[in-house]
Amino acid sequence: MKRFPAASSDLRQGRNVRRTGEVGVEVIRFIFWEAVKILGLAFLGLFSAQAIANLRSRRVWIAPALYALVLGLATAGAWTAGNDVAAEVYMWTCYSNLGRGELVKAYGNALRAVTLRPGDLHYWRALMQCKMRLHQFQSARDDEPAVRKLSGGSPDEVDEYQFALCSFLLGQYDQVFQTTTRLIRQNPSYAAPYIMQGLAETAQKKYSDAEKSYLAVLQLFPNHQAAVEGLARAYYLDGQRQRALAVIDETAKFPFPALVRQRFEALRGLYDQ
Repeated sequence: MKRFPAASSDLRQGRNVRRTGEVGVEVIRFIFWEAVKILGLAFLGLFSAQAIANLRSRRVWIAPALYALVLGLATAGAWTAGNDVAAEVYMWTCYSNLGRGELVKAYGNALRAVTLRPGDLHYWRALMQCKMRLHQFQSARDDEPAVRKLSGGSPDEVDEYQFALCSFLLGQYDQVFQTTTRLIRQNPSYAAPYIMQGLAETAQKKYSDAEKSYLAVLQLFPNHQAAVEGLARAYYLDGQRQRALAVIDETAKFPFPALVRQRFEALRGLYDQ
């Protein structure tokens, strides 16, 4: 089983940071609008019942029929509001499960949320995260049409990248290049698709193409860890051991955390054998 490329951790962290930063606002907004809908439903029900009670008609069946209609509409509204609340609770529980590493439970809760509200993109994203954590890459890839439709035909960068990641892990490199090329065209300063291209090109032994992809990142972000490691690996696999070591040596010019430095030293030891 292939492991997630190093570049994917940036994307997962970015999505998690965005979720962490937005979750409080989302919860408040959701509670507010659900409360407005429920109060509005209750007000309309009471108003309608009062209006029917004051209705004067010679036909005795009119009032019971109108009461039945109001009751039916109120029941339908309550059912819809209940499903909205249930789906949201399932999603919150899903993210809580993911935080505790309870992947199967998270998947089940995300699936329930999507089943209740298949027209909400947030629930599909939660389900996609669960599938990827469970290494259900083909299943996650199969959800692309639904995500694309709910995104108005243009998924955001993180969604697009995750589909490219699934394609890479499935060995579907043509799909990888289609997605990464589109992402680079839309945002040339977005590093992740370059890294993904480099990984796919390295897997296909297209080392000179991989070199170009990684250098494109390093020209923008000289201290990009995944680009450094990818470029050194491409050189090493191409039989250019000295160039691989030179890439590692070049990192001395830039600030890196201590753990990253340790990783570079481990790679130096590997390439220097």
